[in-house]
Parts: sequence; C-alpha cells; structure tokens
Amino acid sequence: MTRTLPEAQHAVLTTASADDAQTIDDLADATALKPETVTGAAFELEAAGLVAVDEAVVVDYTLTDEGERYVDEGLPEVRLYRAAVDAGARDEPVSMGQVIGASGLDGGAVDVALANLARKGYGTIESGQLSADDADPDADAEAAALAALHDDGDADGVDADVLDQLESRNLVERHERTVRSVTLTDAGVDAVMLEGVEVAETVDRLTPEMLTSGEWCDVEFTAYNVEADAPEHRGGKTHILRQTAERVKDVLVGMGFEEMDGPHADAEFWINDCLFMPQDHPARTHWDQFALDVPPMRELPEDLVARVEDAHRNGEGEDGDGYHSPWTEDVAREVDLRGHTTSLSMRYLSGHEVGELEPPQRYFSVEKVYRNDTLDPTHLLEFFQIEGWVMAEDLSVRDLMGTFTEFYSQFGITDIQFKPHYNPYTEPSFELFGRHPETDELIEIGNSGMFRDEVLRPLGVECDVMAWGLALERLLMLMYGFDDIRDVHGTLCDLDLLRETEVLH
Repeated sequence: MTRTLPEAQHAVLTTASADDAQTIDDLADATALKPETVTGAAFELEAAGLVAVDEAVVVDYTLTDEGERYVDEGLPEVRLYRAAVDAGARDEPVSMGQVIGASGLDGGAVDVALANLARKGYGTIESGQLSADDADPDADAEAAALAALHDDGDADGVDADVLDQLESRNLVERHERTVRSVTLTDAGVDAVMLEGVEVAETVDRLTPEMLTSGEWCDVEFTAYNVEADAPEHRGGKTHILRQTAERVKDVLVGMGFEEMDGPHADAEFWINDCLFMPQDHPARTHWDQFALDVPPMRELPEDLVARVEDAHRNGEGEDGDGYHSPWTEDVAREVDLRGHTTSLSMRYLSGHEVGELEPPQRYFSVEKVYRNDTLDPTHLLEFFQIEGWVMAEDLSVRDLMGTFTEFYSQFGITDIQFKPHYNPYTEPSFELFGRHPETDELIEIGNSGMFRDEVLRPLGVECDVMAWGLALERLLMLMYGFDDIRDVHGTLCDLDLLRETEVLH
C-alpha cells in the first residue's frame, strides 16, 4: 500500500540513507528545505518509526582577541623568559625590572607573564631577582595550541588540559552545539523501496480565502497528532537571587531598618581608609580588588580626610598608636570597584549622604560587590552583600548576636554559630557560620563586629555602632541546600533550576 506523506517528510524520507548518517544541514542542502523544517520532519518520521535521529554534542573553540594577539606577539611568559635568557638569567639572577623592560611587556601583560612563568617551569622570582630555568619555549604546548586553532580551528589534536588552561586564561572561547544525524530504519527502507511513498496533497491550515471560495470542501487537511508535545514557551521570571534579595529587604524594613544606596565605583577613601584599613594592607592590592584606570576622585570632604589621616598616623584616644606605615592622599583618591558595601556605611555615618544622624539609627543595603577571588563553589568575582549597622548608646555584642538570631530565623535558619575574628575596623569581631542542610558542614555566612573608635571618631560618631556584612548567596545555599553557587549565579547556572525554584516563605 502506497504511503502518503506531507511534502517535507516525503523529501527527507526519500533523501535519507540507511547506510550513511546525514546531518540536518546535509539534508537541508539536498532537499532545499530550511534546517528547522527538516528537523521537524525528521522528528515526525522518527515518531512513525521510519527514521532514527541521533544527537551528538560537538565542541568548537575560537580564539579571543587576546588569544589572537598572542599568536602574533607570543605568549607573555615566553617573551619574558626569552628576555631573561638574553640577559643572562640562566647563569645568575637578574633584576626583574631589567628583564621586564627588555621584554617589551607592559600593563596587564606583565602580571600575566609573572603568573605563568613559574607554573611552566620557566623561572623563579625571589627578592625582585629573576632566575631562568633550562626550558624550551619553542615547545610551549599552549602556544602551539593557539597556533593550531588560529590556522584551522581544529582542536582534535590538542590536549584537553591545555584547552582548559587556555579557556581559564580567556584566550579561547568554548562553544557547544548539538548535531543531529538521520538514518533510515528498516521500516523506512521498506516504505521507500517496497511500499512506495507519495506526497500528500494536503493543507495544514484553514484560511479566510478557502472559506470565501468554498475550496475548503475539496481539500484534504493534514492530520494532527494531538498527542505530540507542544512547543514550550517560557515567559520572563525574576531571578531567585533577586527574589531573595527583595525578601531580605522586606525582613530588614520590618525590623526597623532604612535602605542605603551609593556608587559601585568609589574612592579608596570611602572603601578602605575610613575603615581604618592601612594603605599597605594586602587586601588593598590589585590581587584582591579591582582598580579602575580613571582620574582620581576630586570631591572628598577635606576636613574628614584630615581626621582619617590623623587616625591612621596617630590613632584615637590616649592609648591610640595608629599605623607605622605610609599614608598618602593620592592613594585615598584612587577609584576602585567596591569590595564591600561598607563604603556606603561610611558615607552615611559621616553625614555625607543624608546629613548628620542622631542615634538611634538603623540602616542596611543589599547590593553587589566585586572581589578578585578564585572561582569555586562558594566564591565569585561579584556577589551580593547584606550590609547593615545600628547606631545607639550602650550597644554590646549580645545585641549584635540577637539581631542575627532574629534575622536568620525569618528564613527558617536557627543553627547559627559565632567565631571570634580579627578585622582592622571592628573590635570585638566575629564571623558567622550556618550549617548546610545537605552536607551538614558549617559554612561562613558573614562577618561582623563593633566599629572601633579609629573608625567612628573621625566620622563624628560618639556612640556605639554595631555592623555586619552578610553574603546573600550563602543565605541562598542554606535556604535551598545548593552546594555550588555557580548553579544559580554566573555563566554556568542551571536554567531549569532557576525556572522551577520558588522563594521559600
């Protein structure tokens, strides 16, 4: 019995082969149909048992602009190594500044070279002196991989670990795509060779013209499979992290707090100096925070700058000693992405934002901060911090602990533990830990303490202030049992999880 099929299905069935798998693109070229039309026809034929559709994930790599530049100029660590060898660093250590100058590297390329020099066994740096090891930069696997990808884009012969390293260095981009291949089944062969197939003269929709002319009485309509899966259309939805942030705001407003806001890029003065962080503190280097290549901030309150400088140099009170380390206004005016939202607290407590504040006061913010951290299940380069402080007379650590107990109980979290800690800006200080509902491990969820006199007195605050910075993402992990924050935030997030998870109340 001859089988009748819609035109697209007929074209795909009669073009497909039982011996050679053909991709959707191959069939589209052969039938002059659109790839999406071929895909739909193939799935219909698969449902009828006439073809088999196989799927495979194909990974392609393309060079980034930085990767392309290194193909032309050479990897920074290779250039640095060659300059070191030319300077005699194989025989005895040479000044790092001399080698860097001879290499022609500048800006971020110097940091890249230094970070990869020891990793590849090219050399070591000690006390500002660079020693070059015996190595063969012509055999650099990463440089060879970049050249291969640049020439023909083929990653088949490149070691997977090398590709991962290039991707982590942002020198290549990884692209995944699904390739579908179609082959005739035995039933499909029988249909084509023995039974015969014809194009069904059918229409798939009723039009106003057919109704007007009466043509609808004479045409054959395409049969519809009412059991077939309909396409899924998803509307927009507020991200679970944003939903949780809004709930945190509701809770804190209910506890009597007002919300703060302010700039994401701010002067070092507000981010660190007001917090009594010495200017040579390791956390103030580019290894921990993001410095911006912009002009220094001009508008700073001069009288406050003078008081903060005095606190750094001389301390506060009879027993104050300050820091025996350099302090310059030039550093204070440099602009960074804020590493914590405590910069907002400094702006508000100083009276710079809303005028002088009289106790009691309660303020909070739930805003994004930026840190040069290593990516892992609990750390990202940017995350949300729940900042808060209370200004009042005669506050104690018990008030602070009670505030946390009340706050976290609103989210069903009752197992909170406290650990003494050191901060340059609070004394006493302690970290908060919560128990993960799935792994039963204690994870750090925040940092807190009572602001020191060296912080408060330059700001003009005479009473006590208790303050904290809590991690919104860690709160999310305790609420839902997520063990990797990258599942909900960032380029590796699980879209199905985000679509299906609702905020717990």
